[in-house]
Amino acid sequence: MFNLFKKQSHKIGTPPGTFVHVGEKKMEKVLITIMDYNEKSYEFKDVEKVEEIFPYKDNPNVTWINIYGLHDTTILEKIGDHFGIHQLVLEDVANTTHRPKIEIYDDFLFIVLKMIWYNENDQELQAEQISLIFGKNFVLCFQERKGDIFNSIRERIKIPNARLRKYGADFLTYRIMDIIVDNYFLVLEKLGDEIEILDEEVLNYPERDTIQKIYELKRNLIFLRKSIWPLREVVSNITREESTLFKKATSPFLRDLYDHVIQAIDTIETYRDLVSGLLDMYMTNISNKMNEVMKVLTIIATIFIPLTFLAGIYGMNFDYMPELHWPYSYPILLLGMIAVFSGMIIFFKRKKWL
Repeated sequence: MFNLFKKQSHKIGTPPGTFVHVGEKKMEKVLITIMDYNEKSYEFKDVEKVEEIFPYKDNPNVTWINIYGLHDTTILEKIGDHFGIHQLVLEDVANTTHRPKIEIYDDFLFIVLKMIWYNENDQELQAEQISLIFGKNFVLCFQERKGDIFNSIRERIKIPNARLRKYGADFLTYRIMDIIVDNYFLVLEKLGDEIEILDEEVLNYPERDTIQKIYELKRNLIFLRKSIWPLREVVSNITREESTLFKKATSPFLRDLYDHVIQAIDTIETYRDLVSGLLDMYMTNISNKMNEVMKVLTIIATIFIPLTFLAGIYGMNFDYMPELHWPYSYPILLLGMIAVFSGMIIFFKRKKWL
């Protein structure tokens, strides 16, 4: 299970702009890939040294550079020095605890996103921070580990006359953000299925671990809300700001992306209400079951009160009790007890207590 709050104690006291990796080290070695393309051609390759990406800064083509692994701050520093990226931005790249945000600079934009997916094997959410630095002709994509959901974008770039090949780096940035947001809906579908299963379980056969499942689902929704809610402000700022990096042709796509973010947030809020309702329903069902048990025990105790009273009277050791010497005293007493028992049962049923 992910941690909602990651420790940052080792950053306390360090000067601003100090590169300190905060988060889990998910790769042993930093990997870098380059995808350079224009309308007529594309190039995709892995690079061994960070210096191999430097010539692409002033390349007229659109260059998409993926850096997998954030623990090697030396590589981050070299990239920052060559591409003119502020140290505070690189500090934020190395810190994987940030909420989604956007920072606008003169010649580039810095965007932080959360990529979230549902692990089918462990049945839990997993997350990774994606940092985008978007310049005129390049997009730097910093990821915590190798493997992502962007293969469909890469495949589209390989297709001649594809829209991605005709547009610039701003459209590539939009597509990266859009596929991350689209993946949120896949996660929400999985959580929606869990809610339906839990709803039936709570209603028909709640078990001891049901409450734990509800709390885990609630925790997942809190994490999703924390990761997606700030994204609304990010996309809104992009559409409002008159940045020269985002062209006018990309604006309709950004507005559509904003609508998707709002839809995801509304779905999360709906799910949170449903989970709260499940928790209330579970507590109500448990309380009702307890009440049923107490009702049965109370009825049993009530039935045995007069029987115990009769048995107590005729169990007293007195010599001068007239009924003790009757030949049919014992069967008469038993029949009396049965009559009392039957009468009380009939009375309870007429009152609909049984």
